[in-house]
Amino acid sequence: MNDYRLQRFLLPRVGEPHDVRMLYLIESEYNKQRAMWTDRSSITITAGSEVSFLSYFNAFPASYWRRWSQLDSVILKVRVTGAARIDVYRSKFDGARIGVEGKQVKNGEVEFNLSLAPFEIGGWLWWDITAETDVTVEEAGWYAPHAPKAQTLPDGTQVGPFEPRVTVGIPTFNRPDDAVAALEALAQDPEVDAVIDTIIMPDQGNKHPADHPGYKNAVAHFGDRFHEFRQGNLGGSGGYSRIMYEALGDGPAGAAKSPYILYMDDDIAIEPDSVLRALAAARYAKSPMLIGGQMLNLQERSHLHTMGEIINRGDFMWTSAPHVHYDHNFAAHPLSDLGKPGDKPDHPNSRDLHRRIDAEFNGWWMCMIPRLVAEEIGQPLPLFIKWDDAEYGLRAARHGYPTATWPGIAIWHMAWSDKDDAIDWQAYFHLRNRLVVAAMHHDGPIDGIIRSMLKATIKHLMCLEYSTVAIQLESIKDFLQGPDNLFDILESSLPRIAAIRKNYSDAVILPSAAELPRPTGIPGVPIKDIGGRLAPLKKAVWLAKGIKHSLSRENKAHHEVPQANLAPIEARWFSLSRVDGATVATADGRGVVFRKRDLAQAKDLFKQTRALHKQLQERFEVLRVQYRAAHPDLVSRESWAKIFEPEKAGSGKAATAKPEKLNQKS
Repeated sequence: MNDYRLQRFLLPRVGEPHDVRMLYLIESEYNKQRAMWTDRSSITITAGSEVSFLSYFNAFPASYWRRWSQLDSVILKVRVTGAARIDVYRSKFDGARIGVEGKQVKNGEVEFNLSLAPFEIGGWLWWDITAETDVTVEEAGWYAPHAPKAQTLPDGTQVGPFEPRVTVGIPTFNRPDDAVAALEALAQDPEVDAVIDTIIMPDQGNKHPADHPGYKNAVAHFGDRFHEFRQGNLGGSGGYSRIMYEALGDGPAGAAKSPYILYMDDDIAIEPDSVLRALAAARYAKSPMLIGGQMLNLQERSHLHTMGEIINRGDFMWTSAPHVHYDHNFAAHPLSDLGKPGDKPDHPNSRDLHRRIDAEFNGWWMCMIPRLVAEEIGQPLPLFIKWDDAEYGLRAARHGYPTATWPGIAIWHMAWSDKDDAIDWQAYFHLRNRLVVAAMHHDGPIDGIIRSMLKATIKHLMCLEYSTVAIQLESIKDFLQGPDNLFDILESSLPRIAAIRKNYSDAVILPSAAELPRPTGIPGVPIKDIGGRLAPLKKAVWLAKGIKHSLSRENKAHHEVPQANLAPIEARWFSLSRVDGATVATADGRGVVFRKRDLAQAKDLFKQTRALHKQLQERFEVLRVQYRAAHPDLVSRESWAKIFEPEKAGSGKAATAKPEKLNQKS
């Protein structure tokens, strides 16, 4: 049954809780007994029971295959022991269910040849089973009617088809447990293991996977296919660039010449079948393209955090693509939940999950890049973290290679809502790199970017996030220096930013608010109005009150005794703009910061911000020309060679800003 398979039937690991099971199968509430399984590819269902596979990992995202693949049809194959009825359904773009075909099967295999024609703008295919006797599904899956064919390049020439082989790259930084767990997950599935040519792991930390007790066995499994490279902390872009550099190089790590390079984060839990599904989608694509995995929430594993992202050209900020709903809970709202007539557009249901979502880029928590695309468009930009993946997707699209964020191809990763990355040290990289990428890819005026930056600055100041504004000033200054220093500050930016943040109380994490005196309360602010959202009229009133208080002289007594201890969701401009001192818990709940209002400091930061915004407005056109001219050099192998192999590249620069290279194959 494995010839031309696109997506195999998949069951949750034994012992998974009910909410996670809902990602794989939906059992009828009328079943008298739960379905049982001991492996991940066969399931036993008792007589009279019904099970639906209209689920995230087992339904077939037909609209994506219609849009991006060479296929006009797909084949469903199911082999059973016992007697059962198999019914195939499809959905429309709005989730409406349509019966396609049903067949009886007894101790044998049944096939359905299914057209992809009805799926222009959305829709899934799936199957349900009704057990007439106790029945075991021995094997099932979705198949192509033919082998992959040649693909068409943007210039019209033909390439391929390519073999199902991949180099997997996993950069790691001080996460030895996660790094070893990722290796073990890839090794545990024989079919996944069989398609992996090479694993490349840049180690950028001082807590090495090699010191983990499970590392030796994990690496021994892959033998000569595993390659570790130790280097200084160059962030995600440095780690992923090293992967591409080695995969495309002439060294041992590049010897296999894999047709595909798969980027994966270290701090994820992977559904290993996603590797096979990504390979199938990439090989059957009409033209070479990037195949992105979707992000499930590692801490709420039935939640799909995002289905696809784009860049808003108005303010050049990433955002959800149209019809995407962040943090969708499949346990509460399976694909069959279409809501009720009259529901508002943002009411929680699964209707929009039946649409095809067109993304512009995919996060590098999981992203498969064809080798020929990497060879043509170059390395990632030297941005440390943030925007490197977005820029790569935009760059690929300019060369004619699209990106699809593909349902059913996914990993579990910590959700953004559980991080403080918009206000902690990462805020520097968020803004600097946004400006760098805008200079390279944004055409037209930057008024929208300036307005959004100003709005963000005012909000940060009202929220007493002075350290965030201070490092964002550094980000603008560094951008204004032009592209020539990007490699020079690749490794030094983070220590510099960390040193700046130490001067601000809102960046100093305390173990607990209990170390401080009991809060005195916020005058005139009812507890019920802290956090949440405000209606437009109420928002205007609170804004006026907040601005008035923010411009008044602070009461420094509240720099010793806080007025409130706030949760992250309560730390909003309309609550913090009314205080002179408050603690705010970190997003991970492991500590608090003590935010203290300082009028003079806020005025100075705002003054500096406006001056830099003025420079940015005046100089952006010139800078745009400079950054675009520098782009080919910034993404060239020759430039990255000076970082990774300075002795070969003939770099005369001091090693203090360059990584220690340990080309260690373990």
